[in-house]
Amino acid sequence: MKNKTSIKLPLTEAEKASLRKHKIKLANILDFGVDELEVLLNAPTERAKEIHALAAFQTVPSIGIKFAEDLVFMGYHSLDELKGKDGAALTDEFERKKGYWIDPCVEDQFRLVVHFANTNDATKMWWDFTQARKNYRTTYGYPASRPPLAWHETAGYQRQ
Repeated sequence: MKNKTSIKLPLTEAEKASLRKHKIKLANILDFGVDELEVLLNAPTERAKEIHALAAFQTVPSIGIKFAEDLVFMGYHSLDELKGKDGAALTDEFERKKGYWIDPCVEDQFRLVVHFANTNDATKMWWDFTQARKNYRTTYGYPASRPPLAWHETAGYQRQ
Protein backbone atom coordinates (compact mmCIF):
# COMPACT_ATOMS: atom_id res chain seq x y z
CA MET A 1 0.00 0.00 0.00
CA LYS A 2 1.07 3.53 -0.64
CA ASN A 3 2.16 5.44 2.44
CA LYS A 4 -1.00 7.14 3.71
CA THR A 5 0.89 10.31 4.64
CA SER A 6 1.45 11.09 0.95
CA ILE A 7 -2.27 11.51 0.25
CA LYS A 8 -3.09 14.90 -1.27
CA LEU A 9 -6.60 16.29 -1.41
CA PRO A 10 -8.00 19.47 -3.01
CA LEU A 11 -9.74 20.64 0.16
CA THR A 12 -11.30 24.04 0.63
CA GLU A 13 -10.07 26.24 3.48
CA ALA A 14 -13.28 25.46 5.38
CA GLU A 15 -12.74 21.70 4.93
CA LYS A 16 -9.14 21.99 6.13
CA ALA A 17 -10.28 24.00 9.16
CA SER A 18 -12.91 21.40 9.97
CA LEU A 19 -10.35 18.59 9.85
CA ARG A 20 -8.05 20.60 12.14
CA LYS A 21 -10.93 21.27 14.51
CA HIS A 22 -11.64 17.53 14.72
CA LYS A 23 -7.89 16.74 14.92
CA ILE A 24 -7.97 14.59 11.79
CA LYS A 25 -4.91 14.26 9.57
CA LEU A 26 -5.12 13.55 5.84
CA ALA A 27 -3.31 10.28 6.48
CA ASN A 28 -6.35 9.15 8.48
CA ILE A 29 -9.12 10.31 6.15
CA LEU A 30 -9.87 6.74 5.03
CA ASP A 31 -10.58 5.78 8.64
CA PHE A 32 -13.94 7.49 8.10
CA GLY A 33 -16.85 6.51 5.90
CA VAL A 34 -18.50 8.86 3.44
CA ASP A 35 -21.36 9.53 5.86
CA GLU A 36 -18.89 10.48 8.60
CA LEU A 37 -16.96 12.75 6.23
CA GLU A 38 -20.20 14.55 5.36
CA VAL A 39 -20.56 15.51 9.02
CA LEU A 40 -16.87 16.15 9.70
CA LEU A 41 -16.43 18.35 6.63
CA ASN A 42 -19.93 19.82 6.71
CA ALA A 43 -20.12 18.77 3.07
CA PRO A 44 -22.81 17.39 0.77
CA THR A 45 -22.79 13.64 0.13
CA GLU A 46 -21.26 13.99 -3.35
CA ARG A 47 -18.36 16.07 -2.03
CA ALA A 48 -17.68 13.63 0.82
CA LYS A 49 -17.84 10.76 -1.67
CA GLU A 50 -15.35 12.54 -3.93
CA ILE A 51 -12.90 13.24 -1.08
CA HIS A 52 -13.10 9.62 0.07
CA ALA A 53 -12.54 8.36 -3.49
CA LEU A 54 -9.56 10.66 -4.10
CA ALA A 55 -7.92 9.36 -0.93
CA ALA A 56 -8.73 5.71 -1.68
CA PHE A 57 -7.34 5.83 -5.22
CA GLN A 58 -4.06 7.22 -3.89
CA THR A 59 -3.56 4.04 -1.86
CA VAL A 60 -2.68 2.32 -5.14
CA PRO A 61 1.12 2.33 -5.51
CA SER A 62 2.42 5.08 -7.85
CA ILE A 63 -1.01 6.71 -8.24
CA GLY A 64 -1.24 10.36 -7.24
CA ILE A 65 -3.89 13.03 -6.94
CA LYS A 66 -4.02 13.89 -10.67
CA PHE A 67 -4.91 10.37 -11.75
CA ALA A 68 -7.23 9.97 -8.76
CA GLU A 69 -9.05 13.06 -10.07
CA ASP A 70 -9.20 11.45 -13.52
CA LEU A 71 -10.90 8.38 -12.03
CA VAL A 72 -13.48 10.56 -10.26
CA PHE A 73 -13.96 12.50 -13.53
CA MET A 74 -14.79 9.12 -15.09
CA GLY A 75 -17.46 8.57 -12.43
CA TYR A 76 -15.62 6.08 -10.24
CA HIS A 77 -15.67 6.42 -6.47
CA SER A 78 -14.19 3.13 -5.28
CA LEU A 79 -11.72 0.48 -6.29
CA ASP A 80 -14.55 -2.06 -6.19
CA GLU A 81 -16.18 -0.22 -9.12
CA LEU A 82 -13.03 -0.90 -11.18
CA LYS A 83 -12.99 -4.66 -10.63
CA GLY A 84 -13.36 -6.54 -13.88
CA LYS A 85 -12.81 -3.44 -16.01
CA ASP A 86 -10.35 -3.25 -18.91
CA GLY A 87 -7.55 -0.67 -18.86
CA ALA A 88 -7.58 -0.16 -22.63
CA ALA A 89 -11.35 0.31 -22.70
CA LEU A 90 -11.15 2.77 -19.81
CA THR A 91 -8.48 4.69 -21.72
CA ASP A 92 -10.63 4.83 -24.84
CA GLU A 93 -13.61 6.05 -22.79
CA PHE A 94 -11.44 8.63 -20.98
CA GLU A 95 -10.15 10.03 -24.27
CA ARG A 96 -13.70 10.31 -25.64
CA LYS A 97 -14.82 12.16 -22.51
CA LYS A 98 -11.81 14.48 -22.57
CA GLY A 99 -12.07 15.13 -26.30
CA TYR A 100 -8.36 14.51 -26.94
CA TRP A 101 -5.98 11.60 -26.72
CA ILE A 102 -3.88 11.36 -23.62
CA ASP A 103 -0.29 10.54 -22.76
CA PRO A 104 0.14 6.76 -23.18
CA CYS A 105 1.38 6.35 -19.59
CA VAL A 106 -2.14 7.22 -18.41
CA GLU A 107 -3.30 3.94 -19.95
CA ASP A 108 -0.65 2.20 -17.87
CA GLN A 109 -2.22 3.79 -14.79
CA PHE A 110 -5.68 2.57 -15.81
CA ARG A 111 -4.23 -0.91 -16.21
CA LEU A 112 -2.60 -0.69 -12.78
CA VAL A 113 -5.73 0.39 -10.90
CA VAL A 114 -7.76 -2.38 -12.52
CA HIS A 115 -5.06 -4.90 -11.58
CA PHE A 116 -4.93 -3.55 -8.03
CA ALA A 117 -8.73 -3.55 -7.69
CA ASN A 118 -8.84 -7.18 -8.79
CA THR A 119 -5.84 -8.51 -6.86
CA ASN A 120 -4.88 -6.01 -4.13
CA ASP A 121 -1.30 -6.61 -5.36
CA ALA A 122 0.73 -3.69 -4.04
CA THR A 123 3.97 -4.82 -5.71
CA LYS A 124 3.17 -3.35 -9.13
CA MET A 125 3.65 0.24 -10.28
CA TRP A 126 2.09 1.88 -13.34
CA TRP A 127 5.25 1.45 -15.41
CA ASP A 128 5.00 -2.32 -14.93
CA PHE A 129 2.11 -2.18 -17.42
CA THR A 130 3.90 -0.26 -20.19
CA GLN A 131 4.91 -3.33 -22.19
CA ALA A 132 1.43 -4.86 -21.96
CA ARG A 133 -0.03 -1.58 -23.24
CA LYS A 134 2.46 -1.42 -26.11
CA ASN A 135 1.76 -5.03 -27.07
CA TYR A 136 -1.99 -4.47 -26.94
CA ARG A 137 -1.91 -1.25 -28.98
CA THR A 138 0.44 -2.78 -31.55
CA THR A 139 -2.02 -5.64 -32.04
CA TYR A 140 -5.34 -3.80 -31.71
CA GLY A 141 -4.51 -0.12 -32.20
CA TYR A 142 -6.95 2.58 -31.12
CA PRO A 143 -10.62 2.92 -31.99
CA ALA A 144 -11.63 4.85 -35.10
CA SER A 145 -13.54 7.19 -32.77
CA ARG A 146 -10.33 8.31 -31.05
CA PRO A 147 -10.16 12.11 -30.88
CA PRO A 148 -7.71 13.55 -33.43
CA LEU A 149 -6.14 16.08 -31.03
CA ALA A 150 -3.36 15.11 -28.61
CA TRP A 151 -3.27 16.30 -24.99
CA HIS A 152 -0.20 18.46 -25.71
CA GLU A 153 -2.05 20.22 -28.55
CA THR A 154 -4.86 21.45 -26.29
CA ALA A 155 -5.21 25.09 -25.29
CA GLY A 156 -4.79 24.41 -21.57
CA TYR A 157 -1.67 22.22 -21.85
CA GLN A 158 1.49 23.50 -20.21
CA ARG A 159 4.73 21.56 -20.55
CA GLN A 160 6.17 20.71 -17.14
